[in-house]
Amino acid sequence: MEECVVSLIDMKAGQRGEIVQILGGRGMVRRLWVLGVVPGKKVEKVSSLLANGPVVIRLGQQEIALGRGVAQKILVKVNG
Repeated sequence: MEECVVSLIDMKAGQRGEIVQILGGRGMVRRLWVLGVVPGKKVEKVSSLLANGPVVIRLGQQEIALGRGVAQKILVKVNG
């Protein structure tokens, strides 16, 4: 299977992967760290609403809604 790196925005609902990088400043990285959104963590995209709605991800048993701007800066390695 081929692996590729995409942002959370570009993942399809139900797709899984591993967070590899967060393209944000220290403040954003710190806020995400508190939520458990860190490189190396396994993540599943639950859903995203069209237009400007939030992106919902699952980390273990926890679901988190992220704004689209933040989700776009989180890079995930997914299996093709």
